[in-house]
Amino acid sequence: MPQVILHHLFRSPGHNYFGHHGMPAGENGIEDCDEIELVTGRGIVGDRFFDFKPDYKGQITFFDHAVVEEVRIHADKPGLPASAFRRNVIIEGVDLNSLIGRRFRLGDILFEGTQECSPCYWMDAACGKPGIENLLKGRGGLRCRILEDGILKRSGSVPLQIEESAEA
Repeated sequence: MPQVILHHLFRSPGHNYFGHHGMPAGENGIEDCDEIELVTGRGIVGDRFFDFKPDYKGQITFFDHAVVEEVRIHADKPGLPASAFRRNVIIEGVDLNSLIGRRFRLGDILFEGTQECSPCYWMDAACGKPGIENLLKGRGGLRCRILEDGILKRSGSVPLQIEESAEA
């Protein structure tokens, strides 16, 4: 069974970009957690998208650690925090786009990959460099539904098991 590495687990109580079109970005902090509590169909306890709306496709979001590193190089900002991307889980060891339309387990928790997290124009501001939005097209991360309750922990490598296609 393949293993992945969970580098960061983030949650934020408020939106900085979502719903801020034409206004300044918000100033809500983001917490880098050792573990996050996931609730089936609702999201991450304490996160801004918890209970956002029924059957929301982005109850949890994933972002590739390799893309974080590439953006740091492109932006010439080696210290750019992974939290700048406002995704919940920074992961290494899986092609996130291959999980769209698939059910998969990380450890004991079942997820359904629903769609890409398309980057928006805020990425240029969040990363402090024009062109980041374009650099992230097709690599903006993965939105998922949470299909089973559980605690996701940042604890080295975690087994990844692809269950089935979501349509099955």
